[in-house]
Amino acid sequence: MLTVHHLNNSRSQRVLWLLEELGVPYEIVRYQRQANMLAPRELSVIHPLGKSPVITDGGNTIAESGAIIEYIVGTYGEGRLIPPPNTPERLRYTYWLHYAEGSAMPPLLMKLLFTMIPRRSPMLLRPLVGKIAKETLTTLVNPQLKQHMAFWETELNKSEWFAGNEFTAADIQMSFPLEAASARAGLSDHHPKAMEFLKRIHARPAYQRALEKGGPYTVGR
Repeated sequence: MLTVHHLNNSRSQRVLWLLEELGVPYEIVRYQRQANMLAPRELSVIHPLGKSPVITDGGNTIAESGAIIEYIVGTYGEGRLIPPPNTPERLRYTYWLHYAEGSAMPPLLMKLLFTMIPRRSPMLLRPLVGKIAKETLTTLVNPQLKQHMAFWETELNKSEWFAGNEFTAADIQMSFPLEAASARAGLSDHHPKAMEFLKRIHARPAYQRALEKGGPYTVGR
């Protein structure tokens, strides 16, 4: 049976959601973040990088959200949650599946890091570190995030979902950047289409079942 090595409050929540959408049986092996918010060493036994999400299925061990989604949809999807080949929707699907981690998440991670670093710096260095972090956020990170959020809004004006008018696994992949942006990057009612997207995914029964099984999920931490 497929096993999800699930780190609490992490991207692996998307994997649970995808499996719930497809009705694929699975087991969960749970891992708790350490006090420093990093994954525990036990995860490195499953995959050398010790990151989540990771799944095991038979003799296969697969890491990286996009690769996991491609594997699950290709192995168990039976044509569900993916547009037909050689269509504009399939091209958009492929783009968003890779854009989510390749382009959207780096500035969101920088936002988190440069917000946390001043608070964790030694007291004497905190004013200087805070000044550098604020300058980096103001001149580099926040403008990028503003551009990405405007991009999402424009694209969601074209269709209800990211790949077209049908819900796909690309929307599951894109959920994490949008939820993170809503928590810590200013995604708000000024981006009505993006906020409607979040409301729609939160209302999906499979999303709610995944949340019940995966535990509390606060991407803004």
